[in-house]
Amino acid sequence: MKAADIMTTSVVCIRSDATILEAARLLLSERISALPVVDGAGRLEGIVSEGDLIHRAEIGSEKHASRWKFLFEDNATLARDYLKAHGRTVADVMSHPVVMAEEDTEISVVAARMDQFSIKRLPVVRAGKVVGIVSRANLLQALIAAPPAAPSTAGAPAADDAALRGQILLELDREPWSAALVRNIIVQDGHVELWGYADSAAQCEACRVLAAGVPGVKAVTNRMVATPRGVYMW
Repeated sequence: MKAADIMTTSVVCIRSDATILEAARLLLSERISALPVVDGAGRLEGIVSEGDLIHRAEIGSEKHASRWKFLFEDNATLARDYLKAHGRTVADVMSHPVVMAEEDTEISVVAARMDQFSIKRLPVVRAGKVVGIVSRANLLQALIAAPPAAPSTAGAPAADDAALRGQILLELDREPWSAALVRNIIVQDGHVELWGYADSAAQCEACRVLAAGVPGVKAVTNRMVATPRGVYMW
């Protein structure tokens, strides 16, 4: 699935020469957290978010530069803080360059970028012009619309137990988080028991989910234990 498959195409944008108050009113009226900033031809120039407008001199919420801040932050950072507090136009306060995607960007990449840069909305561009936007809500909508999981294999004839065990081990070996696991797998009539040690509870649960997802597995009993590295008993 790609960005074009889930993006919102009715994008609310703002010009860079708009005022700070115009941006604030638009964010509130449209009930959104950020606005793509475009030029007269619709080309993306930046993005302005609620976070860019909350530290303002008019309401006394600007960031105050303490003596320690002067010592440890460079002049460029201090100047940006001043612009955020005193700038009059969107161009003064907007963030740029912008983290963006193209229509054919895989949504796994979109989600990774949103996570990496801690952003909630990602503009989608075509030849530099904004054609859509992907929000966290769009990703949740895609999740809900995804095809349902394959039906349970409970009651179906068991696959060959040795083949099942081999497939689970193969799938585990493909996962980078499993490299340090001490594990053993027992399969009887399609019922899987996981034994061993991991560095974290999350790794134990990931093993359970992985095993349960292998076609032919009827049930999984997870007996793995989260144990700090270096104290394995095997």
